[in-house]
Amino acid sequence: MTLVLRTTDRPAEPTVLPALPTGTDPLLQLEYETQPPSGAGTTRCLSHPRELALRGILVMCTACRAQRDWLLINHRRNVWIVCRCSNQWLEPEISRADFDALIAIPDGTRYPSVEQGLTALGFDGAFAGIYLD
Repeated sequence: MTLVLRTTDRPAEPTVLPALPTGTDPLLQLEYETQPPSGAGTTRCLSHPRELALRGILVMCTACRAQRDWLLINHRRNVWIVCRCSNQWLEPEISRADFDALIAIPDGTRYPSVEQGLTALGFDGAFAGIYLD
């Protein structure tokens, strides 16, 4: 399965962190390596196990009719909703500010790619039709 983040923006540039000079303090190196990624090209994911209502209407997957247990993906100003059956859609009703307000713990597990994150979190279709909570 390939996640296609559809936007009207120009393609994202990869996030590049500034390099530390060699021979720096190991504690500074550890602090640098554990900083959360930031910048315009950063993609963040948030598991949302409860029901999600937008303007008073419950979100429902059009493929499997699920009504809870979502993965929200934020890239730039857009937010996508992904269902356990791997159905995904851009949700214009959720802004980046709304996404930020849902994050209780800003630091989390990092994955090399969105696809690997979807697989690790069980949103690749392997758990289609199952609520995991």
